[in-house]
Amino acid sequence: MNAVLGQGSEAVPLARACHVLGLNRSTVYARQKRAANADPPRHSRKHSVQPRALRAQERATVIETLHSAPYRDQPPTEVYQRLLEQEQYLCSVSTMHRLLRGLRENGERQQQRPAQHHAVPRLLAKAPHDVWTWDITKLPLIRRGIYLSLYVVLDLFSRFVVAWMVSLKENSALSKQLMDEATARYGIEPGQLTLHQDRGSPMIAHGYLDLLRDLDVTCSHSRPRVSNDNPFSESQFKTQKYQPDYPGRFTDVSHARRWCERYFGWCNVEHHHSGLAGFTPQQVFTGCYHEVARQTQRALDARYEHHPERFVHGQPTVTMPPKTVAINPIAEAGEDSMIDTRVNFPTLTAAGYVK
Repeated sequence: MNAVLGQGSEAVPLARACHVLGLNRSTVYARQKRAANADPPRHSRKHSVQPRALRAQERATVIETLHSAPYRDQPPTEVYQRLLEQEQYLCSVSTMHRLLRGLRENGERQQQRPAQHHAVPRLLAKAPHDVWTWDITKLPLIRRGIYLSLYVVLDLFSRFVVAWMVSLKENSALSKQLMDEATARYGIEPGQLTLHQDRGSPMIAHGYLDLLRDLDVTCSHSRPRVSNDNPFSESQFKTQKYQPDYPGRFTDVSHARRWCERYFGWCNVEHHHSGLAGFTPQQVFTGCYHEVARQTQRALDARYEHHPERFVHGQPTVTMPPKTVAINPIAEAGEDSMIDTRVNFPTLTAAGYVK
């Protein structure tokens, strides 16, 4: 291009150069004109002097003020407001931050706790007593501001309530009593059980965790502020509190315990659970659902034999409960002052588990 513009010692005639390069002479003339009228190069912003910038003496005054005893432990916003109350204005808050940032003095004054990253709990139950999940809910009393604590331990595979307890208190001592008696009642072997819970204070207390370690029970916790990590216990509490006869408010501990006895008896033995393909938790927990399924299948076969036209999708078959139950599965896979601390268990009789 220098040759085309006629610069340097190796300049050639313009017509010949344009012919060789395939350029139009008018294009070259236009570029020469723009080059002649171009403004001189501007200074970069980095080296430019801002007319509104603080002078060196003013910057020194601001820094000295920020380092002074009354203000050295205060953030720039606080310093700015205090100076205004004294009818002083040195600079804006952003300028204070900028000056401190240049001195590497801007930021948190104390060491901050790093962001916490908790593993997603992934639990899989293939049989009863593989995984228990438990939680605590509040039962309000008639007296405003007074609540009972209902502890409920649920077998994940069968949704069978293996233990429950009502108390006026919520603490780790009751949690230890609940788990100690429950594991002894069902003969849980060391290393057999995984116990899942959220991160309430009774679930993360050192004494409670030490007990689980002694029992050789694997401990699993939900992530903070993630209620979906304990969905089966939360769902059980919703089923309970949406019962037609749920009182809403209890008169005392005895009233709450009597109602819970009736409810958990119904929940374990009579409630045909949608998550268990219509079987009851007691049937799945004890394994007798196989016999119940055979009886149900005989009833369906007899009905189909008499009226096959009513079954548009063909002969019906009994849907069995899932073989595995998972939490967060991988995508491809007077008396008012009483404290009732008794742990309650279903009782095994000839007819099965009942209250």
